[in-house]
Amino acid sequence: MLHDPWLARWLPQLKDSAGTRPVLEIGCGTGADTATLADAGFAVVAFDLSAGSAAATRLRVPSAQVHCQDVRAPFPLGTGEAGAVIASLSLHYFAWTETLDLVRRIRDTLQPGGLFLCRLNSVEDRHFGAAGHPAIEPNYYLVDGQPKRFFDERSTAELFASGWQLLSMEHQTTRKYVRQKALWEVVARRGDVL
Repeated sequence: MLHDPWLARWLPQLKDSAGTRPVLEIGCGTGADTATLADAGFAVVAFDLSAGSAAATRLRVPSAQVHCQDVRAPFPLGTGEAGAVIASLSLHYFAWTETLDLVRRIRDTLQPGGLFLCRLNSVEDRHFGAAGHPAIEPNYYLVDGQPKRFFDERSTAELFASGWQLLSMEHQTTRKYVRQKALWEVVARRGDVL
């Protein structure tokens, strides 16, 4: 895996949003983004489903509070406690109704006006399963035995249609995993419930 400094350009907005409140990181992996956040002075509460990844993050970023848990379990921060939430390529394992519910739960975890930064698999992500796999539902496939969702512009916008102010939604590519990966990068602010 290569270094992927995607968060750097968003740090000023995160600082304005979070203030002294903690940042919740969903799916921290081995802690690359956790380290970026901690180095920028944020109090980070992170979690990952993988015990090995959570342990690696604890070693890499001792100042972070790191949990090993499923994203479907209650978050380690309660309603309105997070200044910001980060989820880089970690929200794509679920049926559409579960995905919508997950984004609603993230919104509820944010303080009013808090920021949510996420990256989502694109339907153009051919190297990582967006084509040639059995469909479970539209743009949701069984990829090497693992359910995996891919997002187009419409479905990405639909995730943030209620209760959010969409600040940025860009289609991008990265070489985080050596081969080119296509994704959507989204920044949204918690707004009033519509």
